[in-house]
Amino acid sequence: MLTLHAADGSPETAVLVDGAQIAAVGPYEQLAAEHQDARLRRWPGILLPGLLNPYAPELLERTYHPDPREADAYGTEPVTGERARDLLATRLGASARRGVQRMLAHGTVAVAGELRSRAAQDAVRRAGLATGQRPPNLPGPPSLSPTPLILLPRLTPGAPARFAVFDVPDTAALVHRGASTCVATVIDGRLVYRSR
Repeated sequence: MLTLHAADGSPETAVLVDGAQIAAVGPYEQLAAEHQDARLRRWPGILLPGLLNPYAPELLERTYHPDPREADAYGTEPVTGERARDLLATRLGASARRGVQRMLAHGTVAVAGELRSRAAQDAVRRAGLATGQRPPNLPGPPSLSPTPLILLPRLTPGAPARFAVFDVPDTAALVHRGASTCVATVIDGRLVYRSR
C-alpha cells in the first residue's frame, strides 16, 4: 500500500512510500495528484532524512534507561556512571531496547559506534536502525540530541524509507531546539515513533 508523508513546513519534500522503500520524493501537490489512492499522513513541521546518532555504545551499553515502573527507584532520566554499570550487569537487554526507543523518539534512523554486546546489537537490528561510520571528531558528550545534529543524505526514490519529521519551522530551529522536537520517525516504511 502506498503512503504519502507530507509535512506542513516542507511542502516541496513529500515522500511517497511503497512498502519499505521510497517510491517518490517531490512537491506534496504533485505527488498527491498523481497518487490519489495513497494513504495520507500529514505532519506538523519539517520532513528530513533523519539523524545519525554517533553515540550508540555510550547510549545503549553504558547508559541505563529506566523502565517507567522503576521511576520511584531510578527516576525517569537515563542513568550513567557507576550506578548504570551495576544496573546494566543484569538488565542490559531491556535497557538497550528502551534506549533505542528513546533514540527513535529523537528522529534517529541510524547509529554509529562499535556495539560489543549482543543485547545492544539485537535492539538496533530489531528496530531496523541503519549503522554508519562514526565521525572522526565526536561533537560533544553523548546525547540523544547531539550537537551538532548529523543529518543523513537526501531522500531518493529506491532508497530505504527512513526519515523523521520535526515540529519546527526550519532546520535552523531544529538546530536550536534539538531533536526532542521529533513528531514521527519512519524506518523501512514503518512508523516506529509517533508523538501524537
